[in-house]
Amino acid sequence: MDITAAVYSPDWDDAHRPPGPVVVLLHGYGSHEGDLAGLAPWLPAGMPWVSLRAPIPMPGAGFAWFPLTLPDVPPPAPIAAATQAVWRWIDDHVGSEVALVPMGFSQGGLMALQLLRTRPERIAATVVLAGFVTDAAQPADATLSDLRPPVFWGRGDADPVIPGIAVTHTAAFLPAHSSLTARVYPGLGHSVDQRVLDDVRAFLEQATSIADPH
Repeated sequence: MDITAAVYSPDWDDAHRPPGPVVVLLHGYGSHEGDLAGLAPWLPAGMPWVSLRAPIPMPGAGFAWFPLTLPDVPPPAPIAAATQAVWRWIDDHVGSEVALVPMGFSQGGLMALQLLRTRPERIAATVVLAGFVTDAAQPADATLSDLRPPVFWGRGDADPVIPGIAVTHTAAFLPAHSSLTARVYPGLGHSVDQRVLDDVRAFLEQATSIADPH
């Protein structure tokens, strides 16, 4: 399992990239690397980003990080394989020292948390949009309880996709393992809107100005 495609921010330059964090955009189930690139205008000015294509092709033009099993809990093995694939790609194309801001939507939100829960020392902040956390224990969960890294979790109260049990588990896990900024948006379904984007930008401007994962 490998990451085979990515979209980079227009000013991406390996030799002259700013020293600050790189945003890693992780799309949702059935989407592609071009999707979350549309959120780039709401990132803090000058923050480089890269949007990855999930490794599992689906019928049509979409891709997935792991097989969809909702409302059942997703099995841990495919999630672990996808997490390893993302880390391999990051090590090869971004580097092993650059601080990261994983930002994912839906299934990609789970993947953003996977990066945090496996190598928290690499993560400056994490953004989860309409996503959730897997209940399978991860290598760095105990470390997170001490580190309390900044996490933004935004979701709509009218989201018909993410099961209530997943929301409940995420609502219990994140406050115990992070410095959580949680937002619930009235009337919002399984999507993002201007309210979400404004809150994400404010969160990142604050979190990345004070975070130093090294």
